[in-house]
Amino acid sequence: MKDYLYNLATDKDMSLFGSCIKFFLLLVSLLYGLIVRILILFYRFYPYILKCTVISVGNITLGGTGKSSLVEFIARNLKQQGHTVAVLTRGYRRLTEQDNLKGAPHEEMGDEPYMLQEKLSGIPVIVDSDRIKAGIRAIRDYDADTVILDDGMQQWKIKKDLEIITINATCPLGNGHLLPRGILREPISSLRRADIFILTKTNLSPDNEKIKYFLNGLNPGALILESIHKPVALYKAAKPAEPLGLNFLEGKPVTLFCGIGDPDSFENLIKSIGANVGLCFKFTDHHNYTGTDLDGIIEASRKKNIRTVVTTEKDAARLDESELGRLGEEILVLRIEQSIKDEQRFFDRLFKLYRL
Repeated sequence: MKDYLYNLATDKDMSLFGSCIKFFLLLVSLLYGLIVRILILFYRFYPYILKCTVISVGNITLGGTGKSSLVEFIARNLKQQGHTVAVLTRGYRRLTEQDNLKGAPHEEMGDEPYMLQEKLSGIPVIVDSDRIKAGIRAIRDYDADTVILDDGMQQWKIKKDLEIITINATCPLGNGHLLPRGILREPISSLRRADIFILTKTNLSPDNEKIKYFLNGLNPGALILESIHKPVALYKAAKPAEPLGLNFLEGKPVTLFCGIGDPDSFENLIKSIGANVGLCFKFTDHHNYTGTDLDGIIEASRKKNIRTVVTTEKDAARLDESELGRLGEEILVLRIEQSIKDEQRFFDRLFKLYRL
């Protein structure tokens, strides 16, 4: 059902029956938009002010826009500048409502917080659906002078010092409709709140000028920057400390599997390093893999005489340790990094927060 609704929201289903459902979804979208506008207006007058610098990294659409990699990039650079940073995140589709989850497995933290915790040594990653409570804890327990709200655009209750909005250049605003008729989580007018726009995956998009022109017209005061997603390493899931060269996949038939917001970008990156994609298994975003899932992928690959199976780091974080022990030698993981073009302009705007 979720996949079907997403196909309707992205206009992949053009059937007559689908068109009838879309009309109903449009009516729901109008109601949803009214509620969102009321909430945004209300919290604009009554925001909670945390006693530290608040940086929000979020997006206006469903799907993968590269938020988490940008959060990691910002946190690491602020720490290098001597700031005490904490990351506040919801932990989407985690299997517990418990909040104090330091050192917890990925099932309890959620895949993105778990991955951030693994990568950000010495930076607390606080998982709590209540970001105000998480922010208070970051200040009290970790003496944080800066908190970064992962997926923070819709955190209307909190006053922010810097609003960064990431936009996937390959599908910037979908069809322009709000949920559930489209993929917008807020009205397009909300983009006026942005201090910085980061257009992500611009290396996978044929034309970035149209969306830049649109954003500049809507919010001329915001800084608009481009970033690219690039593969930087490849390793066996069971041996992350032993990287393979990216050219390891060149000319080889491979099977891909992923449960991320933008699976097409993963497939395109794999193709960009010379691999031949024979099979591609696309699961729902944040899918928790079972042994049956993995056995099915391996079996289908062997039937096609494909010996190389590749996934993303985000997906690898959701593989159970027992499955890693059983299949970790057969599954490869692609590490992807985000690189901002004109990085100095981004840092100038970021560090300006601390010179005020």
